[in-house]
Amino acid sequence: MTLNDLRQSIKGRVVLRGDECFDDARRAWNRAVDQPVLAVVEVYDAEDVATLVTYARQERLTVTAQQSGHRPSGDVEGVILLRTERLNDVAVNPDTRTARVGAGAMWDQVLMAGSPHELAGLAGSSSVVSVLGSALGGGAGWFGRKYGFAANSVRAFDAVDADGLPIRVTADSDPDLFWAMRGGGGDFAMVTAMEFDLLPMPALYGGRMLWAVDQAPRVLDAYREITANAPDELSAWFTLLHLPDSPPLVTVAATFLGGPAEARSLLRPLDDIDGVIADSRCVIPVGELGGICAESVDPGPELWRTELLTGLDDRAAQLLLAKPIDPLTSVQIRHLGGALAVDPPGGGAVPALAAPYMLAMLGTPRDLAATAAVRAKMNEITDTLGDYLTGTKPYTSLAPGEDVSLTFPESTLVRLRALKRSLDPHNVFRGKFPILR
Repeated sequence: MTLNDLRQSIKGRVVLRGDECFDDARRAWNRAVDQPVLAVVEVYDAEDVATLVTYARQERLTVTAQQSGHRPSGDVEGVILLRTERLNDVAVNPDTRTARVGAGAMWDQVLMAGSPHELAGLAGSSSVVSVLGSALGGGAGWFGRKYGFAANSVRAFDAVDADGLPIRVTADSDPDLFWAMRGGGGDFAMVTAMEFDLLPMPALYGGRMLWAVDQAPRVLDAYREITANAPDELSAWFTLLHLPDSPPLVTVAATFLGGPAEARSLLRPLDDIDGVIADSRCVIPVGELGGICAESVDPGPELWRTELLTGLDDRAAQLLLAKPIDPLTSVQIRHLGGALAVDPPGGGAVPALAAPYMLAMLGTPRDLAATAAVRAKMNEITDTLGDYLTGTKPYTSLAPGEDVSLTFPESTLVRLRALKRSLDPHNVFRGKFPILR
């Protein structure tokens, strides 16, 4: 069977090189990353997934899955890109406090479905990213300090194995594979649906404050004071922000799993800073979680780089603020710790984050010259903060060209690679950042 013949066996759409719509079909949401794939298959259902995997195994081809491609690796030369947008069903069970989602479901769907029941999953800053992608890569979101990684909230995966057969993966059915799929990437099976725990969210306080960038030293001092003794229910992110055609700003975004009075008390150091431009903090429904940081929901070019920081003392703060961030769009510090720093009993392959803070840099270049300038600025910042970098990174924060050895300890890598060789000896599946090269 050829790729062209595959069109007769797939209910969804098969797009091949030479087709007029091929370039659009293979394009990632992040326009800065090229995807030189062999073909694109937009599956209609789980049966299509099984058909495609069977074909790929027989033809010694490799398949990689992608919902939209917010942070693609670009490491897809010659592979088949499986698009999961149509597998987007979401079902919330308020009695069991669980959700079942298709592989193409987005976080905004889960948040909106859970909101009437005061339930939420472990979502991150953007609500228009894949729920499954978060879990396969770990997922350190707004409520991670209290509840840990999204990967460890998973109860079951429905998937297709390397032989093209449907499987259900749980802690009881296959503990090794269940462990690997929770934070170890997408190298072991092709997931079609996932079930995970939802968390009670009767009270959620959240929002963002903005000032002109000249207040950055005072804002960062207040941020460090707040995060030094913050309870696990509080998550706060500090951002230097410079949007195109706008003056540079400094912001603090926060969520608190509790009432407004206690939240205001914990965040009081921010209220003493003059010149606040906007303050959106209030009690919010769970469905509005994704709007706190006002991240773009439209496709465009993005370059990112993430580092983990050993601390944020006076010297680190001075180094961070020493120069303007231009031409970057944002430089963000996220407070970690809490449950993110613990390997829970029975947890998945996602490793705990011992670092107290994460540094995330983002640029949105429009041409090659701007791309070079963005990369140079990121290098400058990381070189300046070099003494504070751990040298490790979360899986979901890896950038193109980086390797999973930056995420997993050697003992975890050995176990993951052994499972990969056992379960997928012909390398039918490729995760975003492959376990095996």
